[in-house]
Amino acid sequence: MDVDDDDFFTNLDRPGRAANNNTFQERLRRASRDDDGAEIPDAPPFMFEEEEETPLQQLIRHWMNERHSPDILPNEGELLAGLLDHIRSQSETVQLLRTDPSSSEEEHFRIVLVQTEVERVKFIVRSYLRTRLFKIEKFARYIMTNPQVQQQLSESEVGHARRFARLTDQHFYHSVLQSLPETQQTLDDQPPFVPSMVTEPDKGRAVFVLARQDCPPVRLPDGTALDMRKGHISLTPYSVVEQLVARGEAELV
Repeated sequence: MDVDDDDFFTNLDRPGRAANNNTFQERLRRASRDDDGAEIPDAPPFMFEEEEETPLQQLIRHWMNERHSPDILPNEGELLAGLLDHIRSQSETVQLLRTDPSSSEEEHFRIVLVQTEVERVKFIVRSYLRTRLFKIEKFARYIMTNPQVQQQLSESEVGHARRFARLTDQHFYHSVLQSLPETQQTLDDQPPFVPSMVTEPDKGRAVFVLARQDCPPVRLPDGTALDMRKGHISLTPYSVVEQLVARGEAELV
Protein backbone atom coordinates (compact mmCIF):
# COMPACT_ATOMS: atom_id res chain seq x y z
CA MET A 1 0.00 0.00 0.00
CA ASP A 2 1.47 3.36 -1.05
CA VAL A 3 1.18 6.55 0.98
CA ASP A 4 2.37 8.89 -1.79
CA ASP A 5 -1.12 9.42 -3.25
CA ASP A 6 -2.64 11.11 -0.21
CA ASP A 7 -0.10 11.91 2.48
CA PHE A 8 0.16 14.40 5.25
CA PHE A 9 2.59 16.70 3.49
CA THR A 10 0.53 17.02 0.32
CA ASN A 11 -2.61 17.96 2.23
CA LEU A 12 -0.85 20.46 4.48
CA ASP A 13 1.29 22.09 1.82
CA ARG A 14 -1.33 22.34 -0.95
CA PRO A 15 -4.81 22.65 0.56
CA GLY A 16 -7.61 22.06 -1.92
CA ARG A 17 -5.25 21.08 -4.72
CA ALA A 18 -4.46 17.75 -6.28
CA ALA A 19 -1.21 16.05 -5.30
CA ASN A 20 1.67 17.18 -7.46
CA ASN A 21 5.39 16.77 -7.78
CA ASN A 22 6.04 19.33 -5.04
CA THR A 23 5.18 16.93 -2.21
CA PHE A 24 7.68 16.31 0.53
CA GLN A 25 8.58 12.89 -0.85
CA GLU A 26 9.21 14.23 -4.34
CA ARG A 27 11.38 17.03 -3.00
CA LEU A 28 13.24 14.48 -0.91
CA ARG A 29 13.89 12.26 -3.96
CA ARG A 30 15.15 15.23 -6.00
CA ALA A 31 17.18 16.79 -3.20
CA SER A 32 20.83 17.23 -4.09
CA ARG A 33 23.54 15.64 -2.00
CA ASP A 34 26.14 17.64 -0.08
CA ASP A 35 28.76 17.03 -2.75
CA ASP A 36 26.55 18.18 -5.64
CA GLY A 37 27.62 21.80 -5.19
CA ALA A 38 24.08 23.11 -5.25
CA GLU A 39 23.87 26.89 -5.11
CA ILE A 40 22.46 28.52 -2.00
CA PRO A 41 19.91 31.23 -2.76
CA ASP A 42 20.95 34.75 -1.87
CA ALA A 43 17.63 35.64 -0.23
CA PRO A 44 14.55 33.87 1.11
CA PRO A 45 11.91 32.81 -1.44
CA PHE A 46 9.39 35.34 -0.14
CA MET A 47 11.61 38.10 -1.49
CA PHE A 48 10.92 37.02 -5.06
CA GLU A 49 7.54 35.33 -5.37
CA GLU A 50 4.15 35.31 -3.73
CA GLU A 51 2.57 32.01 -2.76
CA GLU A 52 -0.66 31.28 -0.98
CA GLU A 53 -0.06 30.44 2.65
CA THR A 54 -0.78 26.87 3.63
CA PRO A 55 -2.67 26.12 6.87
CA LEU A 56 0.57 25.02 8.50
CA GLN A 57 2.35 28.24 7.47
CA GLN A 58 -0.57 30.27 8.80
CA LEU A 59 -0.41 28.41 12.11
CA ILE A 60 3.33 29.02 12.45
CA ARG A 61 2.86 32.73 11.71
CA HIS A 62 0.08 33.08 14.30
CA TRP A 63 2.13 31.03 16.76
CA MET A 64 5.16 33.33 16.42
CA ASN A 65 2.98 36.45 16.61
CA GLU A 66 1.35 35.15 19.80
CA ARG A 67 4.67 34.31 21.40
CA HIS A 68 6.26 37.68 20.67
CA SER A 69 3.24 39.95 21.12
CA PRO A 70 2.74 41.57 24.55
CA ASP A 71 -1.03 41.53 23.93
CA ILE A 72 -3.35 38.56 23.51
CA LEU A 73 -4.26 38.23 19.83
CA PRO A 74 -7.55 37.11 18.26
CA ASN A 75 -8.30 33.41 18.54
CA GLU A 76 -7.64 31.30 15.43
CA GLY A 77 -10.15 28.61 16.29
CA GLU A 78 -11.24 27.83 12.74
CA LEU A 79 -7.67 27.29 11.56
CA LEU A 80 -6.87 25.12 14.58
CA ALA A 81 -10.01 23.04 14.16
CA GLY A 82 -9.18 22.30 10.53
CA LEU A 83 -5.61 21.31 11.31
CA LEU A 84 -6.59 19.14 14.27
CA ASP A 85 -9.19 17.30 12.18
CA HIS A 86 -6.59 16.70 9.49
CA ILE A 87 -4.01 15.51 12.04
CA ARG A 88 -6.56 13.13 13.54
CA SER A 89 -7.44 11.60 10.17
CA GLN A 90 -3.78 11.31 9.14
CA SER A 91 -2.87 9.68 12.45
CA GLU A 92 -5.59 7.08 11.92
CA THR A 93 -4.35 6.44 8.38
CA VAL A 94 -0.77 6.03 9.59
CA GLN A 95 -1.84 3.49 12.21
CA LEU A 96 -3.66 1.46 9.56
CA LEU A 97 -0.66 1.53 7.22
CA ARG A 98 1.75 0.51 9.99
CA THR A 99 -0.28 -2.62 10.66
CA ASP A 100 -0.69 -3.48 6.98
CA PRO A 101 1.49 -6.55 6.25
CA SER A 102 1.62 -5.68 2.54
CA SER A 103 3.49 -2.40 3.19
CA SER A 104 7.09 -2.46 1.99
CA GLU A 105 10.11 -1.33 4.00
CA GLU A 106 10.33 1.85 1.92
CA GLU A 107 6.70 2.65 2.64
CA HIS A 108 7.26 2.13 6.36
CA PHE A 109 10.12 4.63 6.19
CA ARG A 110 7.81 7.17 4.57
CA ILE A 111 5.21 6.50 7.25
CA VAL A 112 7.82 7.39 9.87
CA LEU A 113 8.43 10.69 8.08
CA VAL A 114 4.71 11.44 8.06
CA GLN A 115 4.45 10.58 11.76
CA THR A 116 7.37 12.87 12.53
CA GLU A 117 5.67 15.75 10.73
CA VAL A 118 2.42 15.07 12.57
CA GLU A 119 4.25 15.30 15.91
CA ARG A 120 5.90 18.55 14.81
CA VAL A 121 2.52 20.11 14.06
CA LYS A 122 1.16 18.85 17.39
CA PHE A 123 4.06 20.56 19.18
CA ILE A 124 3.28 23.87 17.47
CA VAL A 125 -0.41 23.58 18.35
CA ARG A 126 0.39 22.83 22.01
CA SER A 127 2.87 25.70 22.24
CA TYR A 128 0.36 28.09 20.67
CA LEU A 129 -2.37 27.08 23.13
CA ARG A 130 -0.02 27.23 26.14
CA THR A 131 1.04 30.74 25.17
CA ARG A 132 -2.57 31.88 24.95
CA LEU A 133 -3.41 30.17 28.25
CA PHE A 134 -0.50 31.96 29.97
CA LYS A 135 -1.72 35.36 28.70
CA ILE A 136 -5.35 34.63 29.60
CA GLU A 137 -4.38 33.88 33.20
CA LYS A 138 -1.99 36.84 33.37
CA PHE A 139 -4.58 39.31 32.04
CA ALA A 140 -7.71 37.60 33.43
CA ARG A 141 -9.04 40.66 35.27
CA TYR A 142 -8.22 42.91 32.32
CA ILE A 143 -10.10 40.57 29.98
CA MET A 144 -13.18 40.49 32.20
CA THR A 145 -13.34 44.31 32.35
CA ASN A 146 -12.84 44.77 28.60
CA PRO A 147 -15.68 43.45 26.38
CA GLN A 148 -13.73 44.26 23.21
CA VAL A 149 -10.96 41.87 24.24
CA GLN A 150 -13.51 39.18 25.09
CA GLN A 151 -14.78 39.28 21.51
CA GLN A 152 -11.32 38.20 20.32
CA LEU A 153 -11.38 35.05 22.47
CA SER A 154 -13.29 31.82 22.17
CA GLU A 155 -16.11 30.98 24.58
CA SER A 156 -13.93 28.48 26.42
CA GLU A 157 -11.13 31.05 26.78
CA VAL A 158 -13.50 33.68 28.16
CA GLY A 159 -14.94 31.08 30.54
CA HIS A 160 -11.46 30.15 31.76
CA ALA A 161 -10.55 33.83 32.28
CA ARG A 162 -13.78 34.35 34.28
CA ARG A 163 -13.15 31.34 36.52
CA PHE A 164 -9.47 32.20 37.01
CA ALA A 165 -10.27 35.82 37.94
CA ARG A 166 -12.95 34.68 40.39
CA LEU A 167 -10.65 32.15 42.07
CA THR A 168 -7.84 34.70 42.30
CA ASP A 169 -10.16 37.28 43.87
CA GLN A 170 -11.39 34.72 46.40
CA HIS A 171 -7.84 33.71 47.27
CA PHE A 172 -6.72 37.31 47.82
CA TYR A 173 -9.81 38.07 49.88
CA HIS A 174 -9.48 35.10 52.25
CA SER A 175 -5.70 35.48 52.51
CA VAL A 176 -5.30 39.24 52.94
CA LEU A 177 -8.16 41.55 51.98
CA GLN A 178 -10.68 40.49 54.64
CA SER A 179 -8.25 41.72 57.29
CA LEU A 180 -8.05 45.21 55.75
CA PRO A 181 -10.48 48.11 56.11
CA GLU A 182 -13.51 47.82 53.85
CA THR A 183 -12.33 50.74 51.70
CA GLN A 184 -9.13 48.84 50.87
CA GLN A 185 -10.60 45.45 50.03
CA THR A 186 -11.04 46.01 46.28
CA LEU A 187 -8.60 44.93 43.58
CA ASP A 188 -9.43 47.57 41.02
CA ASP A 189 -8.55 50.81 42.80
CA GLN A 190 -7.06 53.51 40.58
CA PRO A 191 -5.46 56.08 42.88
CA PRO A 192 -3.66 58.99 41.16
CA PHE A 193 0.03 58.61 40.31
CA VAL A 194 -0.11 54.88 41.06
CA PRO A 195 -0.04 52.07 38.47
CA SER A 196 -3.33 50.28 37.93
CA MET A 197 -3.94 47.20 40.04
CA VAL A 198 -5.31 45.42 36.96
CA THR A 199 -2.46 43.95 34.90
CA GLU A 200 -2.73 45.13 31.29
CA PRO A 201 -0.65 44.29 28.20
CA ASP A 202 2.35 46.57 27.73
CA LYS A 203 1.84 47.66 24.14
CA GLY A 204 4.80 50.00 24.40
CA ARG A 205 7.19 47.04 24.60
CA ALA A 206 9.68 46.81 21.74
CA VAL A 207 9.26 43.98 19.23
CA PHE A 208 11.00 42.86 16.06
CA VAL A 209 8.64 42.98 13.10
CA LEU A 210 9.10 41.67 9.56
CA ALA A 211 7.20 43.32 6.72
CA ARG A 212 5.49 40.66 4.61
CA GLN A 213 4.69 43.24 1.94
CA ASP A 214 5.25 46.92 1.26
CA CYS A 215 3.49 48.61 4.18
CA PRO A 216 2.25 52.18 4.51
CA PRO A 217 4.51 54.44 6.62
CA VAL A 218 3.98 54.16 10.37
CA ARG A 219 4.51 56.93 12.92
CA LEU A 220 7.08 56.27 15.65
CA PRO A 221 6.69 57.70 19.18
CA ASP A 222 9.23 60.46 18.44
CA GLY A 223 7.13 61.63 15.50
CA THR A 224 9.30 60.29 12.68
CA ALA A 225 7.85 58.11 9.94
CA LEU A 226 9.08 54.57 9.34
CA ASP A 227 8.81 53.24 5.80
CA MET A 228 8.61 49.44 5.93
CA ARG A 229 9.39 47.66 2.67
CA LYS A 230 8.83 43.98 2.00
CA GLY A 231 11.40 41.85 3.82
CA HIS A 232 12.49 44.72 6.06
CA ILE A 233 12.92 43.97 9.79
CA SER A 234 12.41 46.78 12.30
CA LEU A 235 12.57 47.16 16.07
CA THR A 236 9.61 49.27 17.17
CA PRO A 237 7.07 49.52 19.99
CA TYR A 238 4.30 46.99 19.48
CA SER A 239 1.64 49.71 19.42
CA VAL A 240 3.22 51.15 16.26
CA VAL A 241 2.78 47.96 14.22
CA GLU A 242 -0.22 46.43 16.00
CA GLN A 243 -2.59 47.08 13.10
CA LEU A 244 -0.08 45.83 10.51
CA VAL A 245 0.22 42.54 12.40
CA ALA A 246 -3.56 42.29 12.77
CA ARG A 247 -4.02 42.73 9.00
CA GLY A 248 -1.31 40.19 8.19
CA GLU A 249 0.89 42.79 6.45
CA ALA A 250 3.67 42.17 8.97
CA GLU A 251 4.65 39.46 11.42
CA LEU A 252 6.63 39.36 14.64
CA VAL A 253 9.97 37.56 14.71
